[in-house]
Amino acid sequence: MRRYASPTANRPGRFRWQADGGSFSHLSPQTPADLPAIEKLDERAFGPARFARSAYRLREGGEPDYALSFVARVGTLLVGANRMTPNRPALLLGPLTVDPPFRAGGIGEELVMKSLDAARAAGHGLVLLVGDMSYYGRMGFAPVPPGRLVFAGSVDPERLLYCELVEGAFEGVHGKVRRAR
Repeated sequence: MRRYASPTANRPGRFRWQADGGSFSHLSPQTPADLPAIEKLDERAFGPARFARSAYRLREGGEPDYALSFVARVGTLLVGANRMTPNRPALLLGPLTVDPPFRAGGIGEELVMKSLDAARAAGHGLVLLVGDMSYYGRMGFAPVPPGRLVFAGSVDPERLLYCELVEGAFEGVHGKVRRAR
């Protein structure tokens, strides 16, 4: 299990993963009871503009798959959350939210990897997201080839990424990405 160290002197206010010492941190599956705390976390991290984002609109009205969506806690404080929403032919990952003071600690990457591992174990083959390749690339994501998928609304095509959980799962996938149901 990983633990957080106290904020380091050279990076005030930042926490990092550490194998010993610090406050206990853990990941656990999301539950409906977590949703109010996640909503507050999303508000702090993204503000009201999150409602206008195309990726948010795709997930609107769709329930997360709680077995594939996780939260991170330091003690009892919820500091991170990752949502996986079922869609066809892929799962939609996001939002990935980490409380700003905890962003440098690796929580986001741990949440994503936990969700990808759970999705793979559950037999899912493909995950899509809108995000930064520089961040998600190290977790196995690749850019969607230009023109292959189209999101409703405005999405920078360079930020549309996919991750094959099963080799070949992205073959033949093309067209408009529709709202999760």
